[in-house]
Amino acid sequence: MLAEPTVESPRMTEASHKMTFFRQSGWMMIATVVSGVFMCAVHVCSKKLSNEEYSAFATLIQVVNWMTIPALGLQMVFAQQTSAAISDARRRQLVGTTRAVLRATFCIWLAMAAVAVLNRNQLLAAFKLSSFTSLWLTVGVGLTMLWLPIFQGLLQGRQNFLWLGWVAIFNGAGRLFIGGVIVFLLRGHAAGLMAGVLLGLIAAVGTAMWQSRDLLSEPGAPFDWRPWLRLVIPLTVGAGSFQFIFSADAIVVQNFLGANGAAAAYDFGGTMARAIIAFTGPLAAVMFPKLVESAARSHKHTYNLMGLTLLGTTVLGGMAALGLSVVFPLLIRLFSKHEYVSILPLMPLFSWVMVPLAMGNVLLNNLLAHSRFKVVPAVALVAAGYWVALQYYHDSFKAVLETFGVFSMLFLAVCAAFTWVPGSRSTESAQPHAPDRASPEPPPAG
Repeated sequence: MLAEPTVESPRMTEASHKMTFFRQSGWMMIATVVSGVFMCAVHVCSKKLSNEEYSAFATLIQVVNWMTIPALGLQMVFAQQTSAAISDARRRQLVGTTRAVLRATFCIWLAMAAVAVLNRNQLLAAFKLSSFTSLWLTVGVGLTMLWLPIFQGLLQGRQNFLWLGWVAIFNGAGRLFIGGVIVFLLRGHAAGLMAGVLLGLIAAVGTAMWQSRDLLSEPGAPFDWRPWLRLVIPLTVGAGSFQFIFSADAIVVQNFLGANGAAAAYDFGGTMARAIIAFTGPLAAVMFPKLVESAARSHKHTYNLMGLTLLGTTVLGGMAALGLSVVFPLLIRLFSKHEYVSILPLMPLFSWVMVPLAMGNVLLNNLLAHSRFKVVPAVALVAAGYWVALQYYHDSFKAVLETFGVFSMLFLAVCAAFTWVPGSRSTESAQPHAPDRASPEPPPAG
């Protein structure tokens, strides 16, 4: 006699989904923390560098963050398109899109490299670099920074969080060990650390490409740019606004307050404080494709996924801010120069301005995952206002941080308004294309 099939109750399904979410989020958090430790440990090399060289390196890292702004939209759109690829037609469209965008981003990188060559003297002066080598290595980093998010988006959309985490670890490990060897053994300067950044990114891109080889070997459909751009532009502007707010202060400090390496203490404190965003970011990264896939299949979570993510981000971010305020003196003693203690009084403020920014990022990811793009002009306006304010309020490190804090809170308030205020919801569908109901569904992700 055949046994009757087991049917999961809603309560069982809810528990299973929650367990999967926390398991995947836990791994991504571990991977991000390990990668973040490696990347932060690079700053131990500050003991071997002059303040000018270290400050130049820290500024170039934020320049790299700016270079990721167009790529951030790429990761989100590929994660969204991959999560929604639940039919053969959509899968072929995804393959065709990936190949076309890889070619296009290579051309964009060539244009960026040409601009850097033509303006090399101005860039050297603005970033206070001692040699052109650091600039050329940063230009090389640009291509990997454009390609890595494409493959990260594929892994994220397929919910292959195991290898998405390893990609982050390889990136951080390469940066630490290769850059450290160059600085400590070969007496390299900022250029040595940038070489480590480049080689770490090459390892990360290579790993992500290898994990996506099965998808890229499939036949692809012709690529239509127009509907794709209608999706990628708002995602790029939305995610880019967050990234801009996250990193603009370091550029301004180096430009206005960085003479003779004076910004080095601020850069070291900023590196530690920005780790709070890296620590909490995996929760939003795991949430995003799950919301997109649910919308594509017209499923609804029986639990509040966004609420869980926001709560986790708030609690973890608050704990990290408290912990950093307490242990920062020890970090200076162990990993940096004693004169960087000058930033110590500002570290509680530096830490806490990151928490509302991390919370706003969760709300923004939720809005973008549901294609509620009305929020995009608003957050772009916040980012533009932040840049204008920094041009006037940069007389001291404290003034820059206070400005950062005001706009961090404003960013959170805008995202919260578009999430919960009646009338702010977009009438757009959760997906730009309706799913193919006749196509068979793949097995659920593990």
